[in-house]
Amino acid sequence: MPATPDGPVLAFDVGTRRIGVAIGHPLGAGARALRTLASDDWSGLDALISDWQPQQFVVGLPLTLDGGEQPMSRRAREFARALEKRYARNVHLADERGSSQEAARRFARERASGAARRKDAAELDAVAAAVILDQWFASAQ
Repeated sequence: MPATPDGPVLAFDVGTRRIGVAIGHPLGAGARALRTLASDDWSGLDALISDWQPQQFVVGLPLTLDGGEQPMSRRAREFARALEKRYARNVHLADERGSSQEAARRFARERASGAARRKDAAELDAVAAAVILDQWFASAQ
């Protein structure tokens, strides 16, 4: 595992139609869901990079329950390569098994406490990206 960065990190939950995006800082209180972009919205991603100036990226790598590759693994790897080429920053792949379930649990807790409004599936992708980043930070320590 690489050393924990000193500055902000953007994380991505890559889907076929949408990409959830989260921001976090290793010295902060955890990752925060930012937004969800269409999978081909590079101008939206350019704006996020400009606004947040991340040092590195983390891309969730979907694996089977036994740790094997699946069709979405290839899509995540391709996205990671495109990020690295376009923005010239380190990109880390992080096992995302269980992130969608944890994102749903987190959101349910937020709704139960009144802290969150009802989100649609698209917004849940950004919460999943936050889970991926929190797990990556925890494994880097």
